[in-house]
Amino acid sequence: MMMKEGSLLRIIIAVTLTLLLSLLTIHPPNFCIAHSHSEVHCIESERHALLNFRQHLLDPSNRLASWASDVDCCHWVGVVCHNRTGHILQLHLRTFYPLYDELTTDDTQYEAQLQTYGKTVFGGEINHSLLDLKHLIYLDLSYNDFDGTHIPKFLGSMGSLRYLNLSNAGFGGLIPHQLGNLSNLHYLNLGRNYLYVKNLQWLSGLPLLQHLDLSSANLSKASDWLQETNKLPSLLELRFSCCVLSGFIPPPIPSCINFSSLTTLDLSINYFQNTSILFWVFDLHNLVSLDLSYNLFQGPIPMHLQNLTSLRHLDLSVNAFNSSIPNWLYSFSHLEFLNLDSNYLQGTISSSIGNISSAISIDLSFNELEGKAPRSLGNLCSLREIRLSYNKWSLEISEIFESLSGCVSNSLKILDLSNAQLSGQLTDELGQFKNLVILSLRYNSISGQIPLFIGNLSSLRSLGLESNQINGTLPQSFGQLSKLESLNIVSNMLEGAVLEVHFANLMRLKTLVASQNRLTLEVSDNWTPPFQLNHLDLGSWNLGPKFPLWLCSQKQLLTLDISNTRILDAVPPSFWNLTSQLTYLNISHNQIYGEIPYIPMILSYSSIIDMSSNHFKGLLPCISSNVTFLDLSNNILSGSISHFLCYKKNEPKKMEFLNLGKNLLSGKLSNCWMMWQSLYALNLGKNNFTGSIPKSIGSLVRLSYLHLDNNRFSRKLPSSLINCKELVTIDIAKNDFVGSIPSWIGHRLSSLVILNLHSNNFQGYIPEELCYLTSLQILDLSHNKLFGSIPGCVHNFSAMATSKNSAYPFLLYQSFREYGSQHFESQLVVIKGKDLEYSTTLQLVKIIDLSNNNLSGEIPEEVTYLKGLQSLNLSFNILTGRIPEKIGDLGSVESIDFSSNQLSGQIPQSMSSLTFLSQLNLSNNNLIGKIPSSTQLQSLNESNFFGNKLCGPPLTDNCTIKDAQPNTENKERKVFSGLEVDWFYVFMALGFVVGFWVVLGPLLLNRQWRVLYFQFLDHQGYKLRGVVIQTWQFYHGQGRQRVQLERTISNQRKLEKEGLDEVRFMVDVNLVGISNMLKEAFPTMKYWRDCGSCPPKLVSVYLWALWFDRGVAIGGLFPSTFKSLIFPPNIDTPGLVERLIANPWNWSYILVLLVRVPNVVLRHDKSSLKSKNCAEPRQLHSSTSTHTKSSSWHDHNACKEVSEEVWHLTQRGSGNIL
Repeated sequence: MMMKEGSLLRIIIAVTLTLLLSLLTIHPPNFCIAHSHSEVHCIESERHALLNFRQHLLDPSNRLASWASDVDCCHWVGVVCHNRTGHILQLHLRTFYPLYDELTTDDTQYEAQLQTYGKTVFGGEINHSLLDLKHLIYLDLSYNDFDGTHIPKFLGSMGSLRYLNLSNAGFGGLIPHQLGNLSNLHYLNLGRNYLYVKNLQWLSGLPLLQHLDLSSANLSKASDWLQETNKLPSLLELRFSCCVLSGFIPPPIPSCINFSSLTTLDLSINYFQNTSILFWVFDLHNLVSLDLSYNLFQGPIPMHLQNLTSLRHLDLSVNAFNSSIPNWLYSFSHLEFLNLDSNYLQGTISSSIGNISSAISIDLSFNELEGKAPRSLGNLCSLREIRLSYNKWSLEISEIFESLSGCVSNSLKILDLSNAQLSGQLTDELGQFKNLVILSLRYNSISGQIPLFIGNLSSLRSLGLESNQINGTLPQSFGQLSKLESLNIVSNMLEGAVLEVHFANLMRLKTLVASQNRLTLEVSDNWTPPFQLNHLDLGSWNLGPKFPLWLCSQKQLLTLDISNTRILDAVPPSFWNLTSQLTYLNISHNQIYGEIPYIPMILSYSSIIDMSSNHFKGLLPCISSNVTFLDLSNNILSGSISHFLCYKKNEPKKMEFLNLGKNLLSGKLSNCWMMWQSLYALNLGKNNFTGSIPKSIGSLVRLSYLHLDNNRFSRKLPSSLINCKELVTIDIAKNDFVGSIPSWIGHRLSSLVILNLHSNNFQGYIPEELCYLTSLQILDLSHNKLFGSIPGCVHNFSAMATSKNSAYPFLLYQSFREYGSQHFESQLVVIKGKDLEYSTTLQLVKIIDLSNNNLSGEIPEEVTYLKGLQSLNLSFNILTGRIPEKIGDLGSVESIDFSSNQLSGQIPQSMSSLTFLSQLNLSNNNLIGKIPSSTQLQSLNESNFFGNKLCGPPLTDNCTIKDAQPNTENKERKVFSGLEVDWFYVFMALGFVVGFWVVLGPLLLNRQWRVLYFQFLDHQGYKLRGVVIQTWQFYHGQGRQRVQLERTISNQRKLEKEGLDEVRFMVDVNLVGISNMLKEAFPTMKYWRDCGSCPPKLVSVYLWALWFDRGVAIGGLFPSTFKSLIFPPNIDTPGLVERLIANPWNWSYILVLLVRVPNVVLRHDKSSLKSKNCAEPRQLHSSTSTHTKSSSWHDHNACKEVSEEVWHLTQRGSGNIL
């Protein structure tokens, strides 16, 4: 935050100066002191001590060159002597560390200062010769690098020390308790090292201590930290930041807090959760600075903080406070720095905020504040910085400007309104902030044009307008911002020409980030910019067709992005000379041609290079081992890559991402991968590589993404890939790999998300070990020679069993984001019959493709557990059996292809519930029946169902008959008399008629043949009845009715053998009932034939007659029944033949029985008729009983409604039977 570091620095300096002036009676801390008494010289023993001390120090920049034997040690750099005694009092060996101030620091200068700092730090060890400096009271070794060495214990013997500063010096290990012997110590700073303690009891030996800083030391074992620090009565400043303090204070809790003089308290970054631990803080009435940031405090801001009315610095940022801003906070009139950012504060800003009249910096960013900004903000005349970003203001930008239109407009230097849900246009009110240094309006919905008066903000150093909807042209008044250092206008709708005049006075410009606009740079070929940029991003501008030569003048460039800028030219040689200093280079998506020069030391720092999607040709260049990201994909590079891989063979490479895909590279891969162990992603796909994969590729133990697809690699996969346990993607599709799929893929590569082996020559079974890949989302084994069944353990693919997103974001290179772009994993998959390439949404794709193999067996039911699956392709195999009944459980599936298999049965009804299904191919199988009804299925092309025995939409075949019984062959259909006629039944009826007259016609014409024929039937019937009765008794027991029936039949046979014709005549008479039944049913049947709408009622009559004939046949009465129906006895009852001869229209009744009834049966119960499970009365009653209940059907549908008229007919017809 801006003023946070500055304010802390001021406080530290103030306290330090106070201590030095009040406690030390020595000269000010200058590196070299001018002595007024020239006769005073340093003590010889102390000079030798310092020389010995220097011998053990590392001084890379020779800062202590003045420490020579021929120079008085009181004149040495960093040495301060007493002006009368000559004793050494102070050692100032601190290395200057540049502090960053957002308002005043130049970025380039700051980076240069950091580099200088790294080259000048002291190192080595602290020699015990310092013990000879008996009068030393001040020792500062801060901001050096002693590389984890322990703090010397002998420092505890330097009893004169009053000031000891070892902060930020790289010390490590246990803080020596001997420091507790420094009873005169006033200032102790051991912060920002790698230290730890077992307890803090040694602090009790420092009664005069006023400043204690143990920041970043591990105090987790010092549970008594509060009790021990409470024993320091003179303490003014306590800094325990990032000390892993315990979240509670164990007893004994001090009954009296002895921090009455404490003015500064820093407990930040300790992850406290409960504000109750702060009970002792609320009584520190003299507290001036309180820092509780980066903890886990929740709930409202503690109201007891209102007791701390002396506060000038309050930092509660990065917690979880979720209340509104309390009103008592606005009464802190002395408060200068208020930081509440990164909480969950709600509500509005009260107008009482104007009471914080001393406010210099207010940070309310990253909360959930809303409403209007109060106008009282304009009265904070001392306010220099206000940050309201990342809130829910939902205001017009002009309303914010109006609220700040008071005296604050003159003092304000930093205004941050980023991502504040602001809209509207930049109005004239912006021009009132004459002293504004930093203006950030990024990530809003600000529209309109950039106003011309923007050039009047003469103090502006940083302007951020990124990701808005600003349109129009870039005003030329930008050229008046002579102090402008950073301009960010990325992702807007700016268009038009940018001329040299836009940059005329921008001599201090260091950062120009303006990509994702429609701007065109129109400058002369020999233009030399007035600035020296560090960061330049003009992606998507129109810079071409010539390569911009003015770039060669930018000698300080660190990052450069001119991607997609329509350059159609070769790179000038002078440009390649700049690359040695770049850390980021992106010239991708142009049409740049030529060869990449052989520059061994290209990019000397850890760097990112993206030159993809151009027309570069020739051999790969040798790249510095410091390059971490290299993308040369989609060019026309050719030749071998052996020289590239094996360049400086024994020098480890830092490369993490290497993409050489989509080129013309060829040859075999060299066995030089041992030095590439940092590789995280490797893409060599879509080239012409041959041979086998070298075993050394197993050295890439950090490899996560491997793409070798579309080459001509052969042989087996090397088993050394077992070592690449972090693999997330294996894509080796479209090669010539052979052998079986290795089972170790499932055992060892458990992190796999994508496994693409399609279009190779793999054979054998699909190993069940693949089921261990619980994170797998894309499995493509298509176009191989695999056989056997699909493993039933596929339900173990738990990532496919849920519709949740993958845990893998597929972001290949995290640091790539630092430069304004991202690089994602990509994968080409076949979905819905199309080749689709997924990249940014790849983590959402979940497919299985096993097509074009020789897989057999049934589709495992377990595949229906994969509820997150989006595409399932099993086509072109020899799978048999039925489609799983629970296929409808695949609720997320969009594409299913089961075509060209041998699947049978019906399409499961559950498939109609697949609401996301947009592609279904079931063609060329043995499926039968009706296609289930759903919006998705009926909207599909009919070709997706061809080659089956299916009917119903979207096919043109109607399913009226097929609803009842699936046909086994294709048939022609025709509509006759309003009924759908199946030709099978038509020919069956004709066959019956022909057979009837051929067999029974002679019997009708010749009475003697008729008598002989009936006698023959009677004789055979008697034999059959005996067998039937014995079988019936054997299997069905001795029921009462069966015994009676047997006795009746036995008596009948006996009487008939004795020639009693009366009995035969009586049987014939009784059987006349059947003829009467059918005779009286004819009118009703005729009505059904004519109306064509009451078929279910006919079924009961037809099937009842079927059952009745079967029952009569058991009793041996079938011959008599047959004779009675065809040729009844000589009574006044015409037989069936006579009725047909007398009235030919009665043939239509027969057609009703032969044609209409089977259709009805098929529609209402296909399985009943096939299994002979016809409607059957539950019991055959005597002549006085009738059926009172409907027959028991298989599905209780067809005979649900039976008319009383039909049952009446049947009762009358059966009344005299038996």
